[in-house]
Amino acid sequence: MKKGKRYVEATKLVDRTNLYDVEDAVALVKKAASAKFDETIEAHVRLGVDGRHADQQVRGAVVLPHGTGKTVRVLVFAKGDKADEAQAAGADYVGAEELIPRIQNEGWLDFDVVVATPDMMGVVGRLGRVLGPKGLMPNPKAGTVTMDVTKAVNDIKAGKIEYRLDKTNIIHVPVGKASFTEEQLADNFHTLIGAIIKAKPAAAKGQYLRSVVMTSTMGPGIKINTAKLS
Repeated sequence: MKKGKRYVEATKLVDRTNLYDVEDAVALVKKAASAKFDETIEAHVRLGVDGRHADQQVRGAVVLPHGTGKTVRVLVFAKGDKADEAQAAGADYVGAEELIPRIQNEGWLDFDVVVATPDMMGVVGRLGRVLGPKGLMPNPKAGTVTMDVTKAVNDIKAGKIEYRLDKTNIIHVPVGKASFTEEQLADNFHTLIGAIIKAKPAAAKGQYLRSVVMTSTMGPGIKINTAKLS
């Protein structure tokens, strides 16, 4: 695939053989993000685990101190007082069984995160086939199955992100936007890596952080020196 002129120019800024300190990587990734829109800055973290084994799964959530720069739409499945609480906390959509046909039959998916109270999981479970493949299924580990809907909604709106391994044992997550300051991006990145290190499974052997790459939506990947992260 032929790369665009802007991408080719950006790659000239990066030494592919070098492992960069976080602060240098952040400065470079901002420099390389030259698209006409506010590019998302992402971290791609390859771990020395085998996610096929339940005892080596890495999954959790963390609130980034400066958020992701993205407006997140939250859907809460709750009833009664909890539904009122979710509404008051600023959830974009709140409902119960009546939302099932809308999502299942009409393909309504205008939300980014789904939160549910435990008593609603029987209802939400019926949407597993739709929400599961999109990574939208509420999960206690990510704090999205909870009675404390106020905290859940507040955290998500403040910049809480979920991280989990893909099939190749890599975690892909946004850490901000190109318009963020270098300090904000570095803060967010360190917070994320700290959470991933803390989530290291006891069964993980050998080097845990295999490789860490930072990139912008349209820019080249910048390798980070993992030895300085753990």
